[in-house]
Amino acid sequence: MSWDAERLTGPDGEDWRVPVSELEDRQGRLSAALAEAGHESVLVDDPVELYWLTGGRQNSLFLVGADDSGIGSTQWVRRSLKRARFEAGGGDSPHAIEGHPSMGDFEDSLRAAGCTQAPGLLAGKVPQKRWSFLTSKMSGLEGQSSDCTGLLFTLRETKSAWELEMHRGSGEINRMMFEAIRDRGGLGLTEIEMAGAADEVSRAAGFGGRIRMRTWPMDCDRVVIAAGRSGAVPSYFDSAVAGLGASPISSLGAGFARVAEGEPVLVDIVHLHRGYVSDCTRMFSAGRLSDEWTQRLDDMAQVRDLVVDSLGKGDDCSAVWDAGSSLVAEMGRGEHLMGMPPDQAKFLGHSIGLELDETPVVARGFDRPLQVGGTMAIEPKVIYPEGAIGTEDSWVRTSDGMECLTMGKSFPILTEW
Repeated sequence: MSWDAERLTGPDGEDWRVPVSELEDRQGRLSAALAEAGHESVLVDDPVELYWLTGGRQNSLFLVGADDSGIGSTQWVRRSLKRARFEAGGGDSPHAIEGHPSMGDFEDSLRAAGCTQAPGLLAGKVPQKRWSFLTSKMSGLEGQSSDCTGLLFTLRETKSAWELEMHRGSGEINRMMFEAIRDRGGLGLTEIEMAGAADEVSRAAGFGGRIRMRTWPMDCDRVVIAAGRSGAVPSYFDSAVAGLGASPISSLGAGFARVAEGEPVLVDIVHLHRGYVSDCTRMFSAGRLSDEWTQRLDDMAQVRDLVVDSLGKGDDCSAVWDAGSSLVAEMGRGEHLMGMPPDQAKFLGHSIGLELDETPVVARGFDRPLQVGGTMAIEPKVIYPEGAIGTEDSWVRTSDGMECLTMGKSFPILTEW
């Protein structure tokens, strides 16, 4: 019996597969990076890295050889072999796709592919039990498996023109989600009711139901709405604003608090379009906010401009953090930046891609610039017992500076219902 691979489409029959040219380029860049780092090959089974390299995330192991190693790129698939072939471009796939051998024969398959040394693995993604199992199945090869996680992370920091198209598409849908909040939110509604309106837009546009994060054990809700004092409630999540969440097991995002007159309502929305993140924050209020609140928002817009300009000039991310946090301190808001003590987050921007928490970060320790082609969400916020306020958009650094990938100035940073 067979199933219909032609049903694997986006809306209206759109072909949502990653272009074969993208896969060829990524695999070629990885092969070159392996050779430069002195690795013979790498074996990949993390879902995000599999999608980036093969166009799908089927249950499989993917071997990539270094330049001039003589090792052909091969994907061994447990399930589903047919779907893996389709998602990689069918007959145009840039790599071999085969059924997964038994693990007792796996070392023989590696040798047949050209391996003489144990392939590198992704220690930053693979649980220790999995690492131990895989290395035990190739113990006859020379050497020990090295960690190639950072190598993959570095390659993914610079986005291709196609990937930037995905980010922009994500930003367009993100805006539609904010429009739903604008049109369907307001006085007396619960945070979670408004989140549902945005969720409806996101799902209809193709959101797959999961935001991927690199940092264990983080997970994330794609619509955080914090009305009034909800904005001051901390959680496990390393961010300025967590929100109430729906329950203790889901203690991030929108909760059951209702919008009250004259209170700030912070809305932080993440959307993924074909895997690629957009991340935005805008403020809402039922009735007019006080002058004090609007001044705080104006201050955060000033900090945002400083961060954007500095990154666009190529300043190191750590230096941008120092400058931004110093400006906030000069404003008299240092004790409220990205949280309240002892629950302050220590960053002003985080890189995005297929994961929400990519590198580099506008924080101490990142003594390097955002590269041209790097994508980042910039989000200065201040938190008080009465609520939270701030702004956020997603950006890419180009040769001319920073380009906004999301709403930017086309959607106000404060909307009154």
